This record gives sequence, C-alpha cells and structure tokens, in this order.
Amino acid sequence: MSHTQHTPALPATVAHLDHTAVYASDRRLSAEFLAAVLGLEVGAPFGPFLPVDLGNGVTLDYYEKTDEPIQPQHYAFLVPEQQFDAMVSRLEKLGVTYYADPSHTEPGRVNDLFGGRGAYFDDPDGHNMEIMTRPYVRP
Repeated sequence: MSHTQHTPALPATVAHLDHTAVYASDRRLSAEFLAAVLGLEVGAPFGPFLPVDLGNGVTLDYYEKTDEPIQPQHYAFLVPEQQFDAMVSRLEKLGVTYYADPSHTEPGRVNDLFGGRGAYFDDPDGHNMEIMTRPYVRP
C-alpha cells in the first residue's frame, strides 16, 4: 500500500501525521504482532520499512534497527468500543499481559478513563502500547 493512498488533497489546512518509523529488532515480528492485536494487516515492504496501515491515513513503518538497543516509546491507539474485547482476547491468546495503567502495576485489568476502556501492553521490543476507546480529555 502506498503512503499517498490516504493523503488528503493538498494544500492541507492543518498538519496530519502521515507516518512514523517504529524501531524494532525484528521488523516482521513486531509489525505482525501489532497487526494481530489490532486486527489489521501488514503491508508490502516499502524500502527498508514494513508498514502497518492504521486505516486513518497514518502508517506505522517498522524499521529494523540492530546496531543498538531499541529505546522504548509509547504508542496509543484509539479503537472502536466494539473491537476492544476482541483485542484484549487476542492479547490473552498471544500470552501477552495487559495492564490498566501505563506503569504496568495492574496486570490483567483494564481502565475506565474518560468513560471508555483502555489497556497497556508491551510489544516484542518493549514499546508501551495502549488501546483506548475514548480519547483523553485534555485541559
């Protein structure tokens, strides 16, 4: 899938995140892990990147980095309420512990922030992933 498929017509009136690189020690393993949890597909390689198209115009481009340890980042995904339980079930089937909090002190639980539900889990490289059904209410 090309990066231009979901690009809004130019000129844009606001800045939209189009894609970001996600460092991984094994790009295929990490891309397939996230795609499996979120119920998405891994796209065809794009140069050194292996994309996971999130379906909202944003692509995560997994990039294999083997010359130094991966520095964990945080990625949060706003997901449909009706798909949340299936995502948690997929985590359980994969043997991945999920947590109600970003510090990973409440295993096997989900939170109810802002009237929705959310959970945190690590990907194969320790990136702190979050699924949530309601966006954060910011001051």
